[in-house]
This record gives sequence, C-alpha cells and structure tokens, in this order.
Amino acid sequence: MKTIVKSNNDSPEITQTKGTEIGITQAKEASEAFMALEQGVRAALETYSNVHRGSGHNSMVTTHLYEQAREIVLEYLGLNKRDYIVIFSTARRARALKVQLDPIKYKCVSSHEFGLSLGVSVLAVHRTALPKGIPFQTGGGTTRLVSRDWVIWADAPDRFEAGTPAIINVIAFASALRLMLQYGNNIFQHPTGEKQGATEILYHDKLKEYSGQDLLDKFQKTLIGRDIRVPTAAGALPYLNLDNSASTPTFEPVWDAFRQTWRQSVQVQLAVVQEVKSICCGFLGAPIDKYDVIFTSNTTEAINLAAESLGRESINGIEPVVINTLLEHSSNDLPWRMVPGCSLIRLSVDAEGFVDLQALEAIMRSYNQDGKFGKKRISIVAVSGASNVLGVCNNIAEISRIVHQYGARIFVDAAQLAAHRKIEMEANGIDYLAFSAHKVYAPFGCGVLMVRKGLLHFSNAEMEQIRLSGEENAGGIAALGKSLVFLQRIGMDLIHENEQALTRRLLQGMAQIDGLRVYGIMDPDSPGFSSKLGVIVFNIKGMAPNRVANELAMQHGIGVRYGCFCAHIIIKHLLHISPFLERVQGLIVTLFHKFSLPGLVRVSLGIENNEEDVDRVIRVLHEISGKPQATSSTSKTSKLTTAEVQRQMKEFTHAAALRVYS
Repeated sequence: MKTIVKSNNDSPEITQTKGTEIGITQAKEASEAFMALEQGVRAALETYSNVHRGSGHNSMVTTHLYEQAREIVLEYLGLNKRDYIVIFSTARRARALKVQLDPIKYKCVSSHEFGLSLGVSVLAVHRTALPKGIPFQTGGGTTRLVSRDWVIWADAPDRFEAGTPAIINVIAFASALRLMLQYGNNIFQHPTGEKQGATEILYHDKLKEYSGQDLLDKFQKTLIGRDIRVPTAAGALPYLNLDNSASTPTFEPVWDAFRQTWRQSVQVQLAVVQEVKSICCGFLGAPIDKYDVIFTSNTTEAINLAAESLGRESINGIEPVVINTLLEHSSNDLPWRMVPGCSLIRLSVDAEGFVDLQALEAIMRSYNQDGKFGKKRISIVAVSGASNVLGVCNNIAEISRIVHQYGARIFVDAAQLAAHRKIEMEANGIDYLAFSAHKVYAPFGCGVLMVRKGLLHFSNAEMEQIRLSGEENAGGIAALGKSLVFLQRIGMDLIHENEQALTRRLLQGMAQIDGLRVYGIMDPDSPGFSSKLGVIVFNIKGMAPNRVANELAMQHGIGVRYGCFCAHIIIKHLLHISPFLERVQGLIVTLFHKFSLPGLVRVSLGIENNEEDVDRVIRVLHEISGKPQATSSTSKTSKLTTAEVQRQMKEFTHAAALRVYS
C-alpha cells in the first residue's frame, strides 16, 4: 500500500510506508467490531418484543434496551439527559423535524454517515425546543388517548416516534456508537464480510431443499430465543410468546440475511433492495409493472405518506372524504384525520367485528352517485385487512368491488394480515397496501407501501427523498425479503390452516373457564370463524387486565399484551364506554399522566406456536381465574413471592442488557 505525504516544499510525493501492516490491523479491528456488534444484536433478538405496552419478560427487556439506547446516544454526543430528549426516526422524519427547530438546540447523528445500513436517524433535542401542536407523522404511540373527535397527544419522545420504531436497529446503532468510541468513527465504513450477491443472501440457506410442513417444522427450530428460560414464581420456565400481533420474533435465516447485507458493499445492498421489491410484488400478487414498492420504517409511516399524498390532490373543488371503520388501529385513523379539508366517516361493525357491506354501499351511493353532500366525494376507503383487536378479516374483495363501483380507491392496512393470509392485490383491486416487516418475523425496522402506479402526488425530488430514506435500511429490507421467501415456501394456505386449528383449540379451552369473556367471535363453529386470525381479546371477571397480564408473566412466563392496543375507539365500543365517561377519561388522563385506561387482555398466535403452547395458556388461565385444572403441575409447586419474582425479573433484564451493550 502507498500513502501520499508532503515534502518540505509542499509538493506531493509518493513514499513507501507501513501501510500494508496498518491496513491489516484496520481490517482486523473492523472484523472484531462487526463481530462484537452482531453478538450484541443477536443477544437482543433472543428476548425481543415490542416496547412499552406489553407484559412479560421480553417486553420488559426490550423496553429497557430501547430506552438505554437514548442514554448511549447522549453519552456519545456529550449531552446530558436532564436537558435533552433523544428522538429516533428515519432520515425523512428527521429532516421534517429539523425544519421546526433552532439549529443550536439540537444535534443529529445517523447510522448512514457511519456506513451502517440501519436507516436510523437520531435527534437529541433540547427540551425547551420541542415543537408544539400536531406531530409531523401521527399514529400508534403518538397519543395517550383517542376519541372519535379529539386526541390527547403523548409527551416527547413518543409523540415524535409514530408507529413501532425500528427497535432492533436502534439497539444496533447504540451498540455501534459504543464500539466507535473504542475503535473510531470509521470502523464500519468498509465491507468486512465474505462477498455475497443478492441471490445468495435472499434465496440460499440450509433449508432451501424443504417446503411446506417439513420446512415449517425445521424453520420453527431456528427461532432465536427458543431456549430462553425466564424467572417466575414457579422457578425458571421456558418463555412463551403470545404477543405476535404487537411484533413477531425472528429466525436464524432471517437474521443471517440482515447481518450479511450490512457487511456488503453499497452495490450489493442496492441489488438486494431491488430484488426485495420483486419479492414483495410476488408475495402480494402485485405485478411490478403496475405497482410501486416504497420502503418505509413501518406501516404507520406508509399510511402517513398515502394520507399526505391525498392532501395534495385537487379535483375541481371536490372536498375529499375518507371512510374507515371502528376497528382501525390509530395508524389507519389519525393520518387521515390530519388531511387538510378532508372529512372522515367510520363504518360500524357487528358483534364479531365485520363491516356491514350494505351500509358501505349506501354511503358510497349517497356521496359519489347521488351527490347528497354537496362537493364532498369519497376518495379513499381505508380499512384494516385484519383487526389487531378482534382478529377478523373483512371481505376485502367485496369492499373493493363496491368502492370501485362508485369511483373511489381502497387502501388496505395489512399490518395484521400479511403474515397470516394470502394477499392478491391486483385480483382484489387493491390500490394501496401497507404492512410492516416486524409483523412478518423480520423485526428490523422496515415497512412497505405498495401503491398502484400514478397514485402518489409527490414531486420527483420528494419521491427521491422518500425512496432514499427507506432504502437506507438495506439490512432490514433484506430480512423482510428473506422472511417473505420463507413464508411463500411454507405456504400461506398451510399457515392459515395451522393457525385456525390452534385458534379453535384456544377458543374451546377458554369457553370452559368460569368468569372469562371473549370478545368478538367466540364459537369456532360460527360462520365467520374461517375469517378469524389467532388474535383473541378477553377479560376475567373481577380482575383488571394489567393484573391478568402480570399474573401470566410473573407466575407462568407467558408474554401477552393488555390495554387498548392503539385501537381506542373499538375498545371503548366493546366496553360500552359512553361519550360522557370518555370525556371524564380525557380529563383524568390530562391531570394524571400515569392513569391506566380500561382495556382488555390479548393473546395472539404466530408460526412459532403449537398445541402445547395453547394448552399451557389454557391451563394457566384456569388457575388465574381461581379454579385450576386438576392436571396443573404449577399448583403443586412451591412458589416465590411477588416481590422475589419482581427482583429476579429485574436481574434478568439487567443481565440481558449486559449481553447486548457490554
């Protein structure tokens, strides 16, 4: 290796140096740094869950790691947490937020500038400089309470982190910052792994010869964290994840695609991104010549893009109207509310959660054919492909037929649908569709907006910014592609069949538990059962939802979710909360920030679950309800006190954090 140095007369001169030795040393250090980073990230995946609102050990650990990442960022930037708040975002979100800030009141750092394909931008903002009013992007996590007509926004930083954040990517970036303090800021700038192509990363693996049930059986055995045991009142037990609707765990081949990609050159990463676009189109039945594939950070960001585009449409003075339903997640509600000059109509649902198609057609006719409401016309019907509360899949094909008959477009929030049912966008006339990788076993901060060509209203420069912001996360995109390839090879029909069998077993078991009430479809023999996912919400008479969830976690090592699931409107509908009580809740939430809202408990199944898991939770729910089954082994076990279990859970969390950030 040769290095240019300057002679005394300041003219460049080529001199032989020890550059070769230095190069070898740098390569060795880069390899060490990547290995340390990958070990930490894999450790985080062993106990991965969604943050903040879950119960169970995994949610507790992941929340701790995510919040600790904020402290590491401040440590790296030399700022103190008393004065600064750390906000995690994408490049595009960061730019939008910086426009509202005094340049001397914030510092910004991104994974991209250090050569890491994570798609993470971080703003450390002085607490006095945070903007007021409606956040740039709205959706899940940005609010404390939502009604049909008003919103109480969350405090920072949640207010500015719409949707499920890129949790693992954030943890990875925080780990990298610590390693850069040790090795230098350039340590991740150059590829260090074995050179691989997009085809090898996305399609080649140790399981490539298998398909169908054989592949599913072998794939399940690669679940990262499958052997983790957690402290409970009955001693150490295998952790059972029943929180797949919030976020899904991942598997070794998917993790391999992520880590292989972030070690590759920019050219290989670009090839991976392009190939995953084709994979998405094939998986969703959306011909690549008819649909655009736009990568985002999550479903929420994708929906915000579609809503922002609608706000830019101008058609002969028409006032746009959006229809959605009572079922919607906040992320498929709030962004449409924020469209300037746009009205929102919510379709009601029956007791099982299904939309009244006749009511939809009547509304469409009155607005778009009969013109009964002046210049108002329904532009978009935005519906969930599957409810994250009741688990029902509405008839998208029939909704689409009605919508197009009256000249409107259909947007499908497929966050809960993509991992569980086959989707045919072109065949069902779907104009827009959004989903998140973290719901399809690739929790690495990637979302997707699929949209029929010509429907987005952004300038070329804006579209380029949107594209580059999403595609910074080449590792997350690769993981998504790999996961979709596996789901296709297993077969979505097989996944549907297996999950229906488990859901049937779970509902039948719950029906035998005194005091337990299931909401939505309760009977597996109901005509609507074939349109239900493995998502079940319930309560137990005389027990608050948080108590039930905590009992499942502390006594039995089972992780679920409780509360309103970022779907406040349908929860209040199910619990018959009146408008007056709703206003009282709003007042209480405003005055007392730690107030817990009424809600439900949710269990949600994924491809890693089996009959043994279902039987275990049924047995435990019998015990929690006060009437343990005779076969329950836990009733015979000497148990620890609540305080002892809480202490052990804190120790478990601390030990997990050390494995990640040490």
